[in-house]
Amino acid sequence: MGGRFGRFVADHWVLAVAALVLGYLLLPVAVVAGLSFNQPSSRLSYDFAEFTLDNWRDPCAGPGMCAAVLRSVQIGFVATAISTVLGTLMAFALVRHRFRGRAAVNVLVLAPVATPEVVLGTSLLALLVAAGIPQGFWTVVIAHVMFCVSFVVVTVRARLSGMDTRMEEAAMDLYATEWQAFRRVTLPLVLPGIVAAALLAFSLSFDDFVVTNFNSGTTVTFPMYVWGASQRGIPPQVNVVGTAMFAVALLMLAASRLGRRSTRRSG
Repeated sequence: MGGRFGRFVADHWVLAVAALVLGYLLLPVAVVAGLSFNQPSSRLSYDFAEFTLDNWRDPCAGPGMCAAVLRSVQIGFVATAISTVLGTLMAFALVRHRFRGRAAVNVLVLAPVATPEVVLGTSLLALLVAAGIPQGFWTVVIAHVMFCVSFVVVTVRARLSGMDTRMEEAAMDLYATEWQAFRRVTLPLVLPGIVAAALLAFSLSFDDFVVTNFNSGTTVTFPMYVWGASQRGIPPQVNVVGTAMFAVALLMLAASRLGRRSTRRSG
């Protein structure tokens, strides 16, 4: 019996450690989900006083919160669209082409990833002030595109680097044009990487506070709303928004996974 248990532990200890680490990472999310059903005793208290569904019935009870969420979603979609297009084109250029200064471009692409957000935010603020550009919605979009592009390039480039170019060559040997080979062979293969990069860019944009705080002007995003509300008591509806965003992300990942499985089966 002891030998069987020892073999079981030896065969599954990595999985057990991974499950513990995953549980540790998801613990804050579970706390937020639980607090979304909580009616605290006061606005400055986080104790679980009473179970309630009122937070989910009226998620916009906090004054100005839903407007901030909508603004963050709008900025996230615009920044994601721009950074995904630019980052994908840059990834194709870096992986598929050899040109002078390619190594320097690789370093510059990774620079926003390694640079502290405070430095990015203050640098862009100084640039906007020097150029006389008023701060607002579009300056936040510019700031988010500035750091989201790097993550898109890294993600899509990793997908392209592991792709076999002989499939495109085979398609063109079968009389497909370059555009047909790209649309029917290359794009479907690299599409999961592009989708993953877009989801990552949206998450980073929606979550950003430091860079946004320097360049938002009077524009209030959801992270800025939470920071401002923390000084007078965070409404419990904030936990509803956080739980809903996490659930939407899980649903999108599950849909992507199911789509890839159906594609493999049909193929």
